[in-house]
Order: sequence, then structure tokens, then C-alpha cells
Amino acid sequence: MKFDINEIPSQNGRIAIVTGANDGLGFQTTLALSKTGMRVVMACRSLEKGDKALKRIIRRVPEANLELMHLDLSKLSSVRIFADEYRQRHEHLDLLINNAGIMMPPYELTEDDFESQLGVNYLGHFLLTGLLLSLLEKTPGSRVISLASIAHRSGKIHFNDLNFKRKYSAFAAYSQSKLACLIFAKELQRRLDKSGSKVLSVAAHPGISSTHLFRYVPKWIILLFGGLMRAIMVQSPENGAKTIQCAALCNNIQGGDYIGPSGWQEWKGEPVNVDSSKLSNNQEIAKRLWTESEKLTKFEYSFRAKT
Repeated sequence: MKFDINEIPSQNGRIAIVTGANDGLGFQTTLALSKTGMRVVMACRSLEKGDKALKRIIRRVPEANLELMHLDLSKLSSVRIFADEYRQRHEHLDLLINNAGIMMPPYELTEDDFESQLGVNYLGHFLLTGLLLSLLEKTPGSRVISLASIAHRSGKIHFNDLNFKRKYSAFAAYSQSKLACLIFAKELQRRLDKSGSKVLSVAAHPGISSTHLFRYVPKWIILLFGGLMRAIMVQSPENGAKTIQCAALCNNIQGGDYIGPSGWQEWKGEPVNVDSSKLSNNQEIAKRLWTESEKLTKFEYSFRAKT
């Protein structure tokens, strides 16, 4: 499907949260949503960078309806503060776009003792979604968008060492975190369906996009393959973000869908519904991961009773 944000009907009166809104895919998604009249809450770890991004968007879309809030997904305490502040300011939530992430950094544990990629990419968003679920459930047409990756196909959930404390592999940890995001999106939809909720849980991935996520990739790889990547494999953040925007706004989206680029190997192209790995659809793994995630975040999801 060819996606054009300018063809989306007015979204006046609706509210979206975009995590990691100051850069890359998050910035492009915020910019696009602002063109529709939607109010966008820019959830950023750095308020300084967030403010600069907000001003860049205002210069391009003077009528943009933006709000900047602090959110550090590496700290569960920050996630809880953000959710409390959002609930104090707003009575509904139409779109929760769980975009923020890090890719293949040096080994580091968050203040909650999580491997950084698992903590930021997955567990922080798991808690954020749960804390805001009641607002989503009372908002007609609401959706949760979870950002996965092509790398999920190489991933597995290391239940015996989720935080890679025994032996760290940056790529294995990244793949695990993105597989977890995809499993979460699908399992969340199953639980929403079971409770009778109308909220949609959808996953998306941007293919290979030239964002700051690549800052930890070894320089020799960029030097050796950089030209080939730009010519054949990589698309701009603006194009990569279209899959996220389609997952959030397209009319033909169903809960549990996974939206990615249409091109070869899903590297780039227009948004389409794509397949995912067997592990991402394994319901036993999904239930085990959900239980473990509730334990790690010290938060138990509560769904509305089916009516």
C-alpha cells in the first residue's frame, strides 16, 4: 500500500504519545502526525534535545500541536512518573507509539539491573503500556504500536540469562529485545481480545533506516559497506517511519498485524503486512515472557472485564 500522510483525514481532537520523538523515526513520526492536526506528546529522555526537535517541527508545521514531556525508559521510576503526569494532564489517549530504542551498545545495566537494550527497548515500554492501558481502553479507536525489527528473526528469548550477565553479545541482546517487543504486541492483542477490549495492538518495523541507532555499529563495517548500504539496503528515516504511521493510522489495520516495508528482504519500500518468525508466534513463549516481564517490572496488567 502506498502511504501518504497528507491523504490522512484530520485527526483534530486526538492525542498520541511518541517515545524517542526527538530523533530518527520518532522525529519523523511526530512531524507526520503533527500535519494531521493530532496533538503529539513528545516523550524524550533529553528535554534539551526534545525542545530543539519541537522547534524544528514548528518551523515546518507552524500549526503543530506539540507537548514535550520527560521520559527515560532506562528507569522504571521515570516511566511511572511520566504515566502519572500524563494522566493528570489528559483524560484520553488515542495512540501510544512505543518507538524509542537503542541498538548494540557496549554492555551496561540500567538502574533496575536490566541489560540496557532489554530495559529501554522492551521492559520500559511494557510498563508504560500497562500504566496507560485504562486510558487507551476508554478511548474509541485507540492503538498501541510496538516497534520491532528485521533482527527479531535472529533472536530468541534467553530465559536463563535475560540480562546477558554471563556472556554479552550486543547483537544477540538487541535481537532478543526486538523479538520481545514483537511477542508483546501479539500477546497484548490476544489478552485484549479475551477481555473484550477494542484497543488494537500492532507491531511495525522500518526496514533498514539510516538513523542514529547505527552509532554503535563498528566503523569498519560502515566504511566497507556504507556505499552499498546507502544505494541498495537503506532508506531514509522519513520513509522508514511510514510503516509506523501506517500501523497507527491506516483503516485496514487489524490487531496483531505486523507492518513492514514491501521491498526485498523487507529492507525498504512501502508499508505492507509482513510475516514474522515462528518464535514470535509461539504462545507458550509469549505467556512465559509476559509473566517474567510482570515480575521484573513489578507491575501486573489489569484488563477491563468483558461485558
